Amino acid sequence: MILFPAIDLKDGACVRLVKGEMEQATVYNADPADQARAFRDIGFPWLHVVDLNGAFAGESRNGEAVEAILKAAGTEMKVQLGGGIRDRAGIEGWLAKGVSRVILGTAALRDPDLVREAAAAHPDRIAVGIDARGGKVAVEGWAETSDMEAVDLARAFEDAGVAAIIYTDIDRDGVLAGINWDATIALGQAVSIPVIASGGLASMVDIERLTKPDAAILEGAISGRALYDGRLDPSEALNTLRAARCWPMTPGLGAF
Repeated sequence: MILFPAIDLKDGACVRLVKGEMEQATVYNADPADQARAFRDIGFPWLHVVDLNGAFAGESRNGEAVEAILKAAGTEMKVQLGGGIRDRAGIEGWLAKGVSRVILGTAALRDPDLVREAAAAHPDRIAVGIDARGGKVAVEGWAETSDMEAVDLARAFEDAGVAAIIYTDIDRDGVLAGINWDATIALGQAVSIPVIASGGLASMVDIERLTKPDAAILEGAISGRALYDGRLDPSEALNTLRAARCWPMTPGLGAF
């Protein structure tokens, strides 16, 4: 079970949004590399990074900040990156620069063949980001909601060899309402692909929930605002997962 701290990038700074609304961005650190070092020094083996500007633009827009984060992470912390990566050139470019896992969101809906080709070419290094509003997949930086059910999109990649599905409940993202456990666990039960919970992680209550038997099917969870606001003590969270013998769950993801 992996706890992924999150860095969301907007205009080169580390921010958090409320339900994906760009105008509701709170800047937590103007130096994303500094934030990455802080997470690395705490002992997190993985870091979740999203280029918010890139998600809306359809291409990477915070490349300099991402490269600084990769340098800060070094060999001690792996980085998974999403936001605006929608072609092979973008995928290949970021993997070559040291990103451990590329997340494809809008591309998963618009160009599923790209996901399949990338996953075949780069085993265990391609993840699918499924962001849902009311159970329906949202794309283009959450600006558009499709008619596709989240579970149907996930099932479409059952045989593609993707490393994980990152499932975000948009209505809970950034509002500290707690993870949507019912939907997330149901998705985990519906597919064989490892699922990572995202959106709403608020406190140690959610961390404790990760240690329950039915949550064992998940690969982990992403935490953003709760860490930045001090509502979640990272050492306590990591120690709780470790004491429950669920850190890490998946071989190859790096031990704490």
